[in-house]
Amino acid sequence: MLNLETAQSPHKLRRVAIEPVTRVEGHGKVTILLGDENRVHQVRLHIVEFRGFEVFIRGRPYWEVPIAVQRLCGICPVSHLLAATKAMDLIAGYGPLTPTAEKLRRLLHYGQIVQSHALHFFYLSSPDLLFGFESEVGKRNVLGVAAAFPDLAKQGILTRKFGQEVIRHIAGKRIHGTGVISGGVNKALAQADRDSMRAGVDQIVDWSKAAAGLVVKLHGTSPEFYKNFGESRANMMGLVDQRGAVDFYHGALRARDADGGPIFDQVDYATYKSLLQEDVKNWSYMKFLHIKTLGPDKGWYRVGPLARVQVTDFLPTPLAEAERQKFLAVGGGKPLHGALMYHWARMIEMLHAAEMARELLDDPDIVKTELMADKGPRREEGIGVIEAPRGTLFHHYRVDENDLTTYCNLIVSTTNNNQAMNEAIRAVASRYLSGHELTEGLLNNIEVAIRAYDPCLSCATHALGQMPLEVDLVDADGALVSRARKG
Repeated sequence: MLNLETAQSPHKLRRVAIEPVTRVEGHGKVTILLGDENRVHQVRLHIVEFRGFEVFIRGRPYWEVPIAVQRLCGICPVSHLLAATKAMDLIAGYGPLTPTAEKLRRLLHYGQIVQSHALHFFYLSSPDLLFGFESEVGKRNVLGVAAAFPDLAKQGILTRKFGQEVIRHIAGKRIHGTGVISGGVNKALAQADRDSMRAGVDQIVDWSKAAAGLVVKLHGTSPEFYKNFGESRANMMGLVDQRGAVDFYHGALRARDADGGPIFDQVDYATYKSLLQEDVKNWSYMKFLHIKTLGPDKGWYRVGPLARVQVTDFLPTPLAEAERQKFLAVGGGKPLHGALMYHWARMIEMLHAAEMARELLDDPDIVKTELMADKGPRREEGIGVIEAPRGTLFHHYRVDENDLTTYCNLIVSTTNNNQAMNEAIRAVASRYLSGHELTEGLLNNIEVAIRAYDPCLSCATHALGQMPLEVDLVDADGALVSRARKG
């Protein structure tokens, strides 16, 4: 439910709060400052929860870290498990993975992308797209979609189920599995499990292609609106392989500017600290990033589907690449920056992940039993980076001589997108809210722009410096006994 709160600011501006932001993972709110005639003066996305994984993971044995950090999220735990394990592969001293281990990890990752993209599109965003941003609030939800579009809802549910089954077969559980370990994986894929997944993957490819077609159809109903809603011109970043193709599991960093021009390319992600600057602001527990050489005003960027399908030279699966070419044609050779274009790009990626899963399930290596890499000398530092469903995900760790973790830095996809999301909601507020009488439906336009980025606010809630903390001790009657403050 949308909860609106108004208050008078010291500068005679009226404050409107959308709290909580709905149909996203995690807790956040938006504040809007309005002046005379409801003119918008300021819009901010605030992340109001704090989950200090970067701090409390310190002191833990390094082999516990991948299992612990995936508890950041119940939607994208596989992403954290893989990124952390890639870092721990290095710290534990393992060399290159065996072909079977790497392919199982990749298959696991594609299952994660399918289930996450299906969840976001069919469960969280399709109510807005199918019914309208200002439609009846009681209908604008997944139950409304199931009632009005039962076949589409069924396809969404079963597509997500397929991704979860891939995760279960490889990681042991649909959520918070343990199948990936430093140096490889801890169990082979049974032939029966492989056959079960292979029997269903053709249908998932077909449904994913239809989902991409649905977004094309929705875009066609109002092309300029879909293209421009929540538009914020941004730099873009993602991982690509040596051919320049997108690689969700491993690759080098590539960034392009808002016009598609190069910023950097084929950069080792282990050098990310020389490329990216993390900043903090006192109104959010989520950090802000920018490309150092461009500075904070011009260096902020976006990651995730909308960035990936535009920084890549091609998608290495035929059906998804054909859909990507349709997408690029809308821009006429220029990058697309509208928030709603994320949905189109996301369905292209879901199709690509389904095609890649099919290729891997047909690969004879996938059921072999050589699961662990050769082990060499242990290292003190490791950095693991993958393309999570929401965008580029960094895990950076240091370990002492007692095998205890001394340093943890997490830059999650949503943190990379922080400034871009703020710019998107400012664009929407300026275009659709400023000067109008505010209603729930109108304010939902702000939430639509946020949802388009598919933010995982739980994953992104970290901060630098000291967290302010206030603890009150009260007696049985509610009277204050004592108060302690920190920060």
